[in-house]
Amino acid sequence: MSDMVTKPFSKTEMEAMRAVARDEDKIARQFWAKLKRVGSRIPFAEDLLAAFFCATDPTTPRRVKLILMGAIAYFVLSTDAIPDILPLFGFADDAAVLATAITQVAGSITEDHHEKARKTLAG
Repeated sequence: MSDMVTKPFSKTEMEAMRAVARDEDKIARQFWAKLKRVGSRIPFAEDLLAAFFCATDPTTPRRVKLILMGAIAYFVLSTDAIPDILPLFGFADDAAVLATAITQVAGSITEDHHEKARKTLAG
């Protein structure tokens, strides 16, 4: 783990985290709406949902919540670096931002969060 290199967040990622701080409820509503529309098409849906459950868990530290909700906000924002409507590549930037956020908070997303994500995706 100490060999892991993490990159700083980009300007767009930082803007997403600021948006979360301003209106977390709005981001959550947009998250669920977008997940319903595209969840079956993205291979990282379980990780995204587990990150959401971690970010909304009252026991999660504030710093972790902000990082994860920033990644979730990036997923729902319409100002993506790569438009989500592009086949195959549209969600690549969302996956990269999520992976970076998860790397930053490694260990905070528990097996309980993943189990809740699996159950939610299973219906």
